[in-house]
Amino acid sequence: MDARDIIKRPVITERSTDLMAEKKYTFEVDVKANKTQVKDAVEEIFGVEVDKVNIMNYKGKFKRMGKFGGYTNKRRKAIVKLTADSKEIEFFES
Repeated sequence: MDARDIIKRPVITERSTDLMAEKKYTFEVDVKANKTQVKDAVEEIFGVEVDKVNIMNYKGKFKRMGKFGGYTNKRRKAIVKLTADSKEIEFFES
């Protein structure tokens, strides 16, 4: 898998922006990607040093449209912690 296929997009929420002060960044990743693949992809794309990766799986929610019911897509989220001497990732240009 290519690095751009593993990292789908950054997750920008109030909690994730608070974690950026501790050099922890949140990404939505491919559901088949493991921790080492996520670590290698972040290091390749952003040019930083990764210390630790935590991954969470989310099941799809049940939704209805009239009488029809189904589930939304399942997701996988990764919180990546950078090393102390690594540069920071810039999502927003100043």
